[in-house]
Amino acid sequence: MHLVVNGKFTAQRLTGVQRVACELMRAVGCADSAADEIELAVPNNAVESAAPLDRLRRVPWLKGDLWEQIALPLATRGELLLSLCNSGPVFKRRHVVMIHDMAVYDTPHTFSWLFRTWYRIKFALLIRHAPILLTVSKFSKTRICELLGADESRVRVVRPSVGHFGRIVSDGAIVERLGLSNVKYCVIVGSLDPRKNLPRVLAAVERLGHLRDVKFVVVGGANARVFARAGLDVSDAQARASNVEIVRAGYVSDGELKALYEHAACLAFPSLYEGFGLPPLEAMFCGCPAIVSTHPAVAEACADAAMYCDAGSIEDIAAKIEQMLTDDALRASYREKGLRHAHAHGWDRAARELIKILKGETYETEPAMAVRSPA
Repeated sequence: MHLVVNGKFTAQRLTGVQRVACELMRAVGCADSAADEIELAVPNNAVESAAPLDRLRRVPWLKGDLWEQIALPLATRGELLLSLCNSGPVFKRRHVVMIHDMAVYDTPHTFSWLFRTWYRIKFALLIRHAPILLTVSKFSKTRICELLGADESRVRVVRPSVGHFGRIVSDGAIVERLGLSNVKYCVIVGSLDPRKNLPRVLAAVERLGHLRDVKFVVVGGANARVFARAGLDVSDAQARASNVEIVRAGYVSDGELKALYEHAACLAFPSLYEGFGLPPLEAMFCGCPAIVSTHPAVAEACADAAMYCDAGSIEDIAAKIEQMLTDDALRASYREKGLRHAHAHGWDRAARELIKILKGETYETEPAMAVRSPA
């Protein structure tokens, strides 16, 4: 199977989308007997240590979107190209594209005007030229078909995994550095992207000042070039007045994040919109119970292994966090369920699904994950 992979992600900061591309290609390289025929096309500013495949094809002209739209298709004329990060050369023939979500349509207010306009144009053109679209959940498949008019037979689901956390070496120094040793704390992950619902989570946390010796750790930051400014500036003044201690960790390494999960009492992830939702599964993998929203993609990913809350209700978010922090038996139960769920499937399964699609074999849908129907 001769295949060229769009390696633009090797020159980008590692977020959820880039993580999926990197881990999926690493798993394909390990699983496919013909992996030596797969090349990763990368720009000149690629970070080689971020490349998940050994065979690299340097495409030295241009960078960023110009590299992807001009240099990459010229360098791969007549070859099958796989793009895994919501983007790809819009006029490329023989092109398989992974679109993770339809957020630029479903939550347009959370993006800058320029970003959402450019991505809507790209999606409209990609749907015309890519014979197969990949996505990460049944929810995203439904939205792609509804919003882009794609036939269901053209959209295939390849679910991500969090098995990569097994390779990450935990960096426990961050626990001591942030003053979290021997402290019960709740992790809040998801950046200041408005879709992650951080203002409402912090408002819920303000109501928990009566819980003594508990801290709340906020992990992540904001990308002002992509996300709209509304809702990004959150003050800690009210939290201090409520006797709540909030620790802002900012961006952390994978090893630091793993350590934070391993020592945390729980994760709060009441996201308003996701294509899949990796953070709750990453937390579960590390033995950290997860409190999540009832958003369909999150429920699809977490099944019955997470505690659910109403992401639009400050009161319910606060109640569920308090319940998880104060009920030791409940917390232990969700810890065990989360561990079983997150460890059930690895990236090798996703790699097999992808290989089958790319080789043009009959696509057989595996039994869907059990999806909890939130009350």
